Amino acid sequence: MVATGQGPYAILMERCKEIFVLGSSVSILHWDMETKMPPKGLGMRAEQLSALELLIHKKLTDPEIARLLEACEGETSSYDAVQKRNVYLFRKSYDESARLPDALVSETAKHSTMCNGSWKKSKAAKDFKMFRNDLGRMIELREQAAEILKDVKGSKTNYDALLDQFEPKMTAERIDEVFKELRDGLIKLIDKVRSSGTVPDLSVLNQKVPIDVQRKISTDAMSFIGYDTTSPEAGGRLDETEHPFTTGSYDDVRITTHYYEDRFFSSLFSVMHEGGHALYDQGIPNEWMYQPVGTPCSYGIHESQSRFVENVVGRSPEFLNYALPRFRKFSPKSFKGLKNKDIIAAANAVNPSKIRVEADEVTYALHVIVRFEVEKDIFAHKVTVDELPQLWNQKYSDYLDVKIENDAEGVLQDTHWSGGAFGYFPSYALGNIYSGMFLEKMQKDLPQWRKGVRNGEFAPVLQWLRTNVHSKGDMYDPADLVREVTGKDITVAPFLKYLERKMSKIYGF
Repeated sequence: MVATGQGPYAILMERCKEIFVLGSSVSILHWDMETKMPPKGLGMRAEQLSALELLIHKKLTDPEIARLLEACEGETSSYDAVQKRNVYLFRKSYDESARLPDALVSETAKHSTMCNGSWKKSKAAKDFKMFRNDLGRMIELREQAAEILKDVKGSKTNYDALLDQFEPKMTAERIDEVFKELRDGLIKLIDKVRSSGTVPDLSVLNQKVPIDVQRKISTDAMSFIGYDTTSPEAGGRLDETEHPFTTGSYDDVRITTHYYEDRFFSSLFSVMHEGGHALYDQGIPNEWMYQPVGTPCSYGIHESQSRFVENVVGRSPEFLNYALPRFRKFSPKSFKGLKNKDIIAAANAVNPSKIRVEADEVTYALHVIVRFEVEKDIFAHKVTVDELPQLWNQKYSDYLDVKIENDAEGVLQDTHWSGGAFGYFPSYALGNIYSGMFLEKMQKDLPQWRKGVRNGEFAPVLQWLRTNVHSKGDMYDPADLVREVTGKDITVAPFLKYLERKMSKIYGF
């Protein structure tokens, strides 16, 4: 039997809609802050976001919500699977939020806005000291929240409580196990690459492509993957910002990128990456709009979709062989004399770098592992805020054999900590692992998908992702979703196998 009328479940879902709509308003304010807001508006934006976050918190922790949940929980035997999951997710959200003081929620929202502004100035000046105090306060605020949430979630540590907000039921101990296997596999692959004797010419990636041409190429790439930003029925848009991101849901999902005249592929793969995020948000069933199940499963699953579109498809020889002739028409001079095979080799080259968002597929996870280990140390009180730049630089030397010259290319390169998103970074590497598992399954279901991409057909791939991942929304926790799609528990092997196959063709081993 399905709950009908104005029973407790129907009323609970009405409350959920109110909270969802307010949250979507917060997302748009954040988008505006990063793309259109004048610098002087930061103070007012901090007040606006703080007020909205506090309003959301109060609505979510209203005692009436507790009564509705209790009433629904008494009726779950008559609910279908979606209703049961909605009640479970709402209960989890309520129990966690109800323990957080209003003052902490308000201050964290306000400080994250000001902290983001501080990070931007500090990065521009390449001076961590300008960011030090604001970051220190953000860490204090997140630790206060983690201390409270640890008890509610049943987490062993404060950091596990933060991880659970991004990857439900994932722990630092489990991530350590997975990352060790990943790191060992990547190091072996890097050694094979280095001993191959093949060195792709990376200079082909630095050909100057005018910004206006890059914008046309971005539109073409978005059209290929089915992310509409141009038609009268468009549900997306592309803007420019310091750090690319995606925000929104359902019929309004927006992405951003950055353009560098002499780094054309940076913007192309950024657009593909954020486009993958957007497709996921737009692919969740419309009938679940405003419901807890009508949200993405986890940040790791979200990253699996962006990394899949960016790397598995976007960096594939098949896509590049299809796309490069089209790009040449936009700017013949920029690509004059360049062969497809050389561009493909350079676009997939293993080349340890300082910047995560510019990293190649093989070394990318090492950037994430550095951040994971630093975050663990922060919340285990093994490192002080003042020691962060030195620790960061040392790990980059140890893991990637690169020397960090300044704070902007070091500890200041990412925006996440300024917003308090501690626990987010592992999602990037987990996303790679999930994408490898999804690819293995898709290869069995769609053995001709590469041929289709070579002919400009992405629709079969998108439909497979829609059916197997997007349409599931938040019906499962991430590990359960991976098992539902692939029939396997989380394993690194498919991702490493995928990389080995690709790199062996480029490096000849």
